[in-house]
Amino acid sequence: MRYRSIPGTALTPSVICLGTSNFGEAVSRDTSIELMDRFLDKGGNFLDTAKVYSDWLPGERSRSEKLIGEWMKSRKNRSKIVLATKGAHPELETMHLPRLSREDIISDVEQSLRHLQTDYIDLYWLHRDDPQRPADDIMDTMNLLVQQGKIRYFGCSNWRSERIEVAQHYAGKKGIQGFAASQTKWSLASYSPGNDPTTVTMDETELAYHERTGMPAIPYNAQASGFFSGRYKSEMLLEPNNDNKNVWKLCNEKNIQKLKSVEAIAQRLDLTMTQVSLGYLLKHPFPVFPISGCKNNNQLDDSCAAGDVHLDDQAYAELRGI
Repeated sequence: MRYRSIPGTALTPSVICLGTSNFGEAVSRDTSIELMDRFLDKGGNFLDTAKVYSDWLPGERSRSEKLIGEWMKSRKNRSKIVLATKGAHPELETMHLPRLSREDIISDVEQSLRHLQTDYIDLYWLHRDDPQRPADDIMDTMNLLVQQGKIRYFGCSNWRSERIEVAQHYAGKKGIQGFAASQTKWSLASYSPGNDPTTVTMDETELAYHERTGMPAIPYNAQASGFFSGRYKSEMLLEPNNDNKNVWKLCNEKNIQKLKSVEAIAQRLDLTMTQVSLGYLLKHPFPVFPISGCKNNNQLDDSCAAGDVHLDDQAYAELRGI
C-alpha cells in the first residue's frame, strides 16, 4: 500500500481509503470489524464515514460512526488512523433544506466526536453545500473548530468548483485554513445526471479545476457500483436482467467501450479489473485517494492491491480518451 501526503496538511493517508457507508447495516457488525482489522493489516490507515450513514434505516442512527468509535477504542489504534467523517448533511426527510449554519456544523461535529469516541477528527467534510450561504461564514466556522482542536483539517463534499474557489480565495485573503480536499462522485464511468441535485459528479469542468489547482480529490463511488469489478463482462450487459440491474443505468455506449478496454488492459498488464479502474484514478496529475466500499475480504484485498498499481501511460491515455 502506498501513502501520499495531502498538500498543506500533516496527513499522510494510504492512497486507498476504506469507505464505511454500509458498516453496521448491509455489512454486519462482525464483518465490518474484520474488514477494518484486515485493512490495517494490508497497510491501510484512511477511513471515511459520515454522521448520516445508516440513518436511512429505522432504528439506531449513525451506526457507522459508532461502530468505528467502538473499534478504535477496543483496538487502541486511534493514533494510527487518518479519520475522516462528514456532517452538515440535510435531514433526510427535508433534503431541500440545507444545514450549513454555524450551529448546525458545530452540533454535528460534536455529535460525531462522541460517536467516534475521540477528541479530534483528522479530516472533516461538509457533506453538502448551500450556495445561498456566504462561503466566508462557513470558512470562519470551520477555522473556529480547527482553533478549538476538534478538527485538524476540513474538506468539501459535493461542492462545485466555483464555490470552492470563492471559499479558497477568502481563506487565502484572510490567512486562514482553506479546504484541504474535495470529495465528489467520480470513477472511470461516465454518468448521466442523477436524481439528487445536492450531489456533484466529477465532470470536465470539475476535473479541469483539480488539474489547474492541484486540489486533492477523494472520490466516492470510485468503483462505479462494481461496474468495473470483473463481475460484469461486456457481453453480459447487452440487455437488463436480474444479474446486472444494479449497474444497468451505466450501460451506455461509452461505458461499455470503457469496460471492454479495462478487460483488455487487465489481461495485458496481469491486473484485475478493479486494479485497472482504481489505478486509472490514481494516475491523474493531482493527489487522488479513491474511497473503496468493500463488503467482503476478497473485495478488500483487490482494492488494497490497487494501492500499489502504477498504470502505464498507454493504458491511462486509452481510458482517458474514451
